[in-house]
Amino acid sequence: MLQLSPHLKARLSTPLKIGALEVNSRVLQSPLSGVTDLVFRRLVRRYAPESMLYTEMVHASRLQHLKEIPIIMEIDPNERPVSIQLFDCRPHFLAEAAQKAVAEGADTVDINMGCPVNKITRKGGGSSLLRQPEVAEEIVREIVKAVDVPVTLKTRIGWDDAEITILDFALRMQDAGAQMITVHGRTRAQGYTGNARWEWIGKVKQVLDIPVIANGDIFSVESAVRCLEETGADGVMCSRGTLGYPFLVGEIDYFFKTGEILAAPTPVQRLECAKEHLEALYEYKGERGIYQARKHMAWYAKGFVGASDLRSNLNKIETVEQGVELLNKAIDKLATGYEVIEEKEVVMSQ
Repeated sequence: MLQLSPHLKARLSTPLKIGALEVNSRVLQSPLSGVTDLVFRRLVRRYAPESMLYTEMVHASRLQHLKEIPIIMEIDPNERPVSIQLFDCRPHFLAEAAQKAVAEGADTVDINMGCPVNKITRKGGGSSLLRQPEVAEEIVREIVKAVDVPVTLKTRIGWDDAEITILDFALRMQDAGAQMITVHGRTRAQGYTGNARWEWIGKVKQVLDIPVIANGDIFSVESAVRCLEETGADGVMCSRGTLGYPFLVGEIDYFFKTGEILAAPTPVQRLECAKEHLEALYEYKGERGIYQARKHMAWYAKGFVGASDLRSNLNKIETVEQGVELLNKAIDKLATGYEVIEEKEVVMSQ
């Protein structure tokens, strides 16, 4: 039976303090490009009413050329606490973007210093800032001066195995004014392969005074508990474990608060959620929402007989009606009795 150690239980019983902001949950939903839009966050919020949620990352420079705030920055007043994540390598642009984020209702401003994708790093953003600590420091200082909400960041343990620089980097960010840091326990070179090296997160926690959030390989309540026990971190951030599974943040949060494990949703409940997600994306984004929904549908459809064929068909939908019909047929079959199977995890790029 899964249990919290007395020390961890005591730590989880207090709010997460991010500067002057108190959050009544130690479980956070990671920003995920192409995933954590308003529709997805509403689903997560249903099961995790007090967790910090994050928008998709927003390119600070592009805001300079837009007359209106892009849909990616839209926040529902009922979804707080929420953070807007920004990326770029130019401190001035980031500071101005941060002010716009706060005007939209962001409770914190988060800086992406960990994205490993080439199109981000080759322009000086994301995890490339691990190789430019002076620039990263200036970014944090400029944003801290520009806004009156906590400034946080998300990063990795280093560029590659030869450049694991997180300890010095994290101290620099704290000295520059960052009020929380999330550490993904992989290098940029690892991408999303191999195991997250939680031991480095523990080392970061030992040298910092600000909250440290552990990220990487948080796929279950059990992994979240083990991560906090091993690292001493102040909380966990869920990323790929929420793809097709917006229940995860709430499941972990519920266990942290009660010591009880919620029953996992059945395949029928997951597909009902998929249908709601599909319809909401279409309502919110029109035809573009249908095409974006295809990857979400693939993530939902796994773990039961017939899931592979369902995924294949859902990946071809052109209309909401087609998707709903496919999901309803699968739900009807499952409702009469289903057989759970072990399937290879469907992983898509963040």
